[in-house]
This record gives sequence, C-alpha cells and structure tokens, in this order.
Amino acid sequence: MTSPLPCPSPASVLDLAPVVPVVVLSDPADAVPLARALVAGGLPAIEVTLRTPAAPEAIRAVAAEVPDAVVGAGTVITPEQVDACVAAGARFLVSPGWTEALLTAMRGSGVPFLPGVSTTSEVVALLERGVREMKFFPAQAAGGTAYLRSLAGPLPQARFCPTGGIGAATAAEYLALPNVGCVGGSWMVPADAVAAGDWARIEELARAAAGLRGAGGTSR
Repeated sequence: MTSPLPCPSPASVLDLAPVVPVVVLSDPADAVPLARALVAGGLPAIEVTLRTPAAPEAIRAVAAEVPDAVVGAGTVITPEQVDACVAAGARFLVSPGWTEALLTAMRGSGVPFLPGVSTTSEVVALLERGVREMKFFPAQAAGGTAYLRSLAGPLPQARFCPTGGIGAATAAEYLALPNVGCVGGSWMVPADAVAAGDWARIEELARAAAGLRGAGGTSR
C-alpha cells in the first residue's frame, strides 16, 4: 500500500476485517442496503467488482450514503478504470493482476491498492517496487494455503489477501497463515439473497464471516 485510507480507517485494507466481501451487482439500487447489511454484520471493507456496468454507480452510492463502509473497486485492469473508480468514491483498488502501466496508475491514485499475483516472480517484482501488500489470485487454483505457506519463509515481508475459490469452510485455514491479512470471498453475499433483498440473511452471514479471525486466525 502506498497511501493511507481516510481516517478513522487503518492504513491497510488487510487490517479492516478478516473477510472482504467480493460483490457483483447488476442493479445499483441494491448497493446501499447491501453495504449497510455487511457493515452491520462487521464487514466494513466492501469490494465492488467491475464485472457489471452497475459497478461505478454502486460505488458512488455506497461512498455517499454508507459512511461506515470502506468501499473499494475490484477487477480493476486499466489506468482509466483507476481514475473512474477513485472519482466515484472508491477508497481502495484491487486488481486480478498487474502491469507496469496499471501499477503506476494505482500508485498515483492516492488510495491503497492490492495488485494481483499468482507466482513467486510476481511477488518478488512487486517487492522490488516497494509494494508489500497484494491480492493472491486465483487462490485455490494457484496453490491455496500450501503455496502461501511456502512463500512465508523466503518472502516474509509480503502480505496477502487471497481471493478465488475461498468459502466459509476454508477461510479460517487461510487466516491462520502468518502472511495473510484477510481473505476475499462472496459466500456472504449469495446471489439469491441479493436478488430477494434478504438483507437480514446477508447480515447474518457477514457476522459469521467477521468472527472467523477468532475462530481460525490470529489478530493483527
């Protein structure tokens, strides 16, 4: 990370909560009640992915109407998206991978960012550039907890938010690793609950996810 989140948030997205919900929205009208449910359940950091046209409007709505949420943009892959998301109110950025142009744009954005990695060489390249906090994606497909555990010895300065294929049954195993700050996942925002506007169910799932640090990980 290169710059802190606005107060009172901590400087690192990795320390906001054990789980960062990865949200895909088709209707921006769902953004505010969904964000309120997640915050009420104890998950303030919310990654709205740029997988649908509704994402920028959803980010803008959450930033304006849910002050306790720390809304970010995910699936950021171009410098233009960096600029648009920050203008919409995104307070952090997450990418599935990185290039020099994308990294330069994220560095210049003024908000924290998590560039995506899936190989040791990518991790070393980012460390060489002064970036120590990253997204490990796709986590399960790229080697899961065994891979991250192997990285902790030679590269202890790198910290990760693993995302991709992680669910309620496996999140605690990731959170127990010394080089994992949080995990990303979508199991607490099931599509059927969002479609039905079942915000109470989402709050309940978020509360269970927020409790995973005590169940399987260590406090930071």
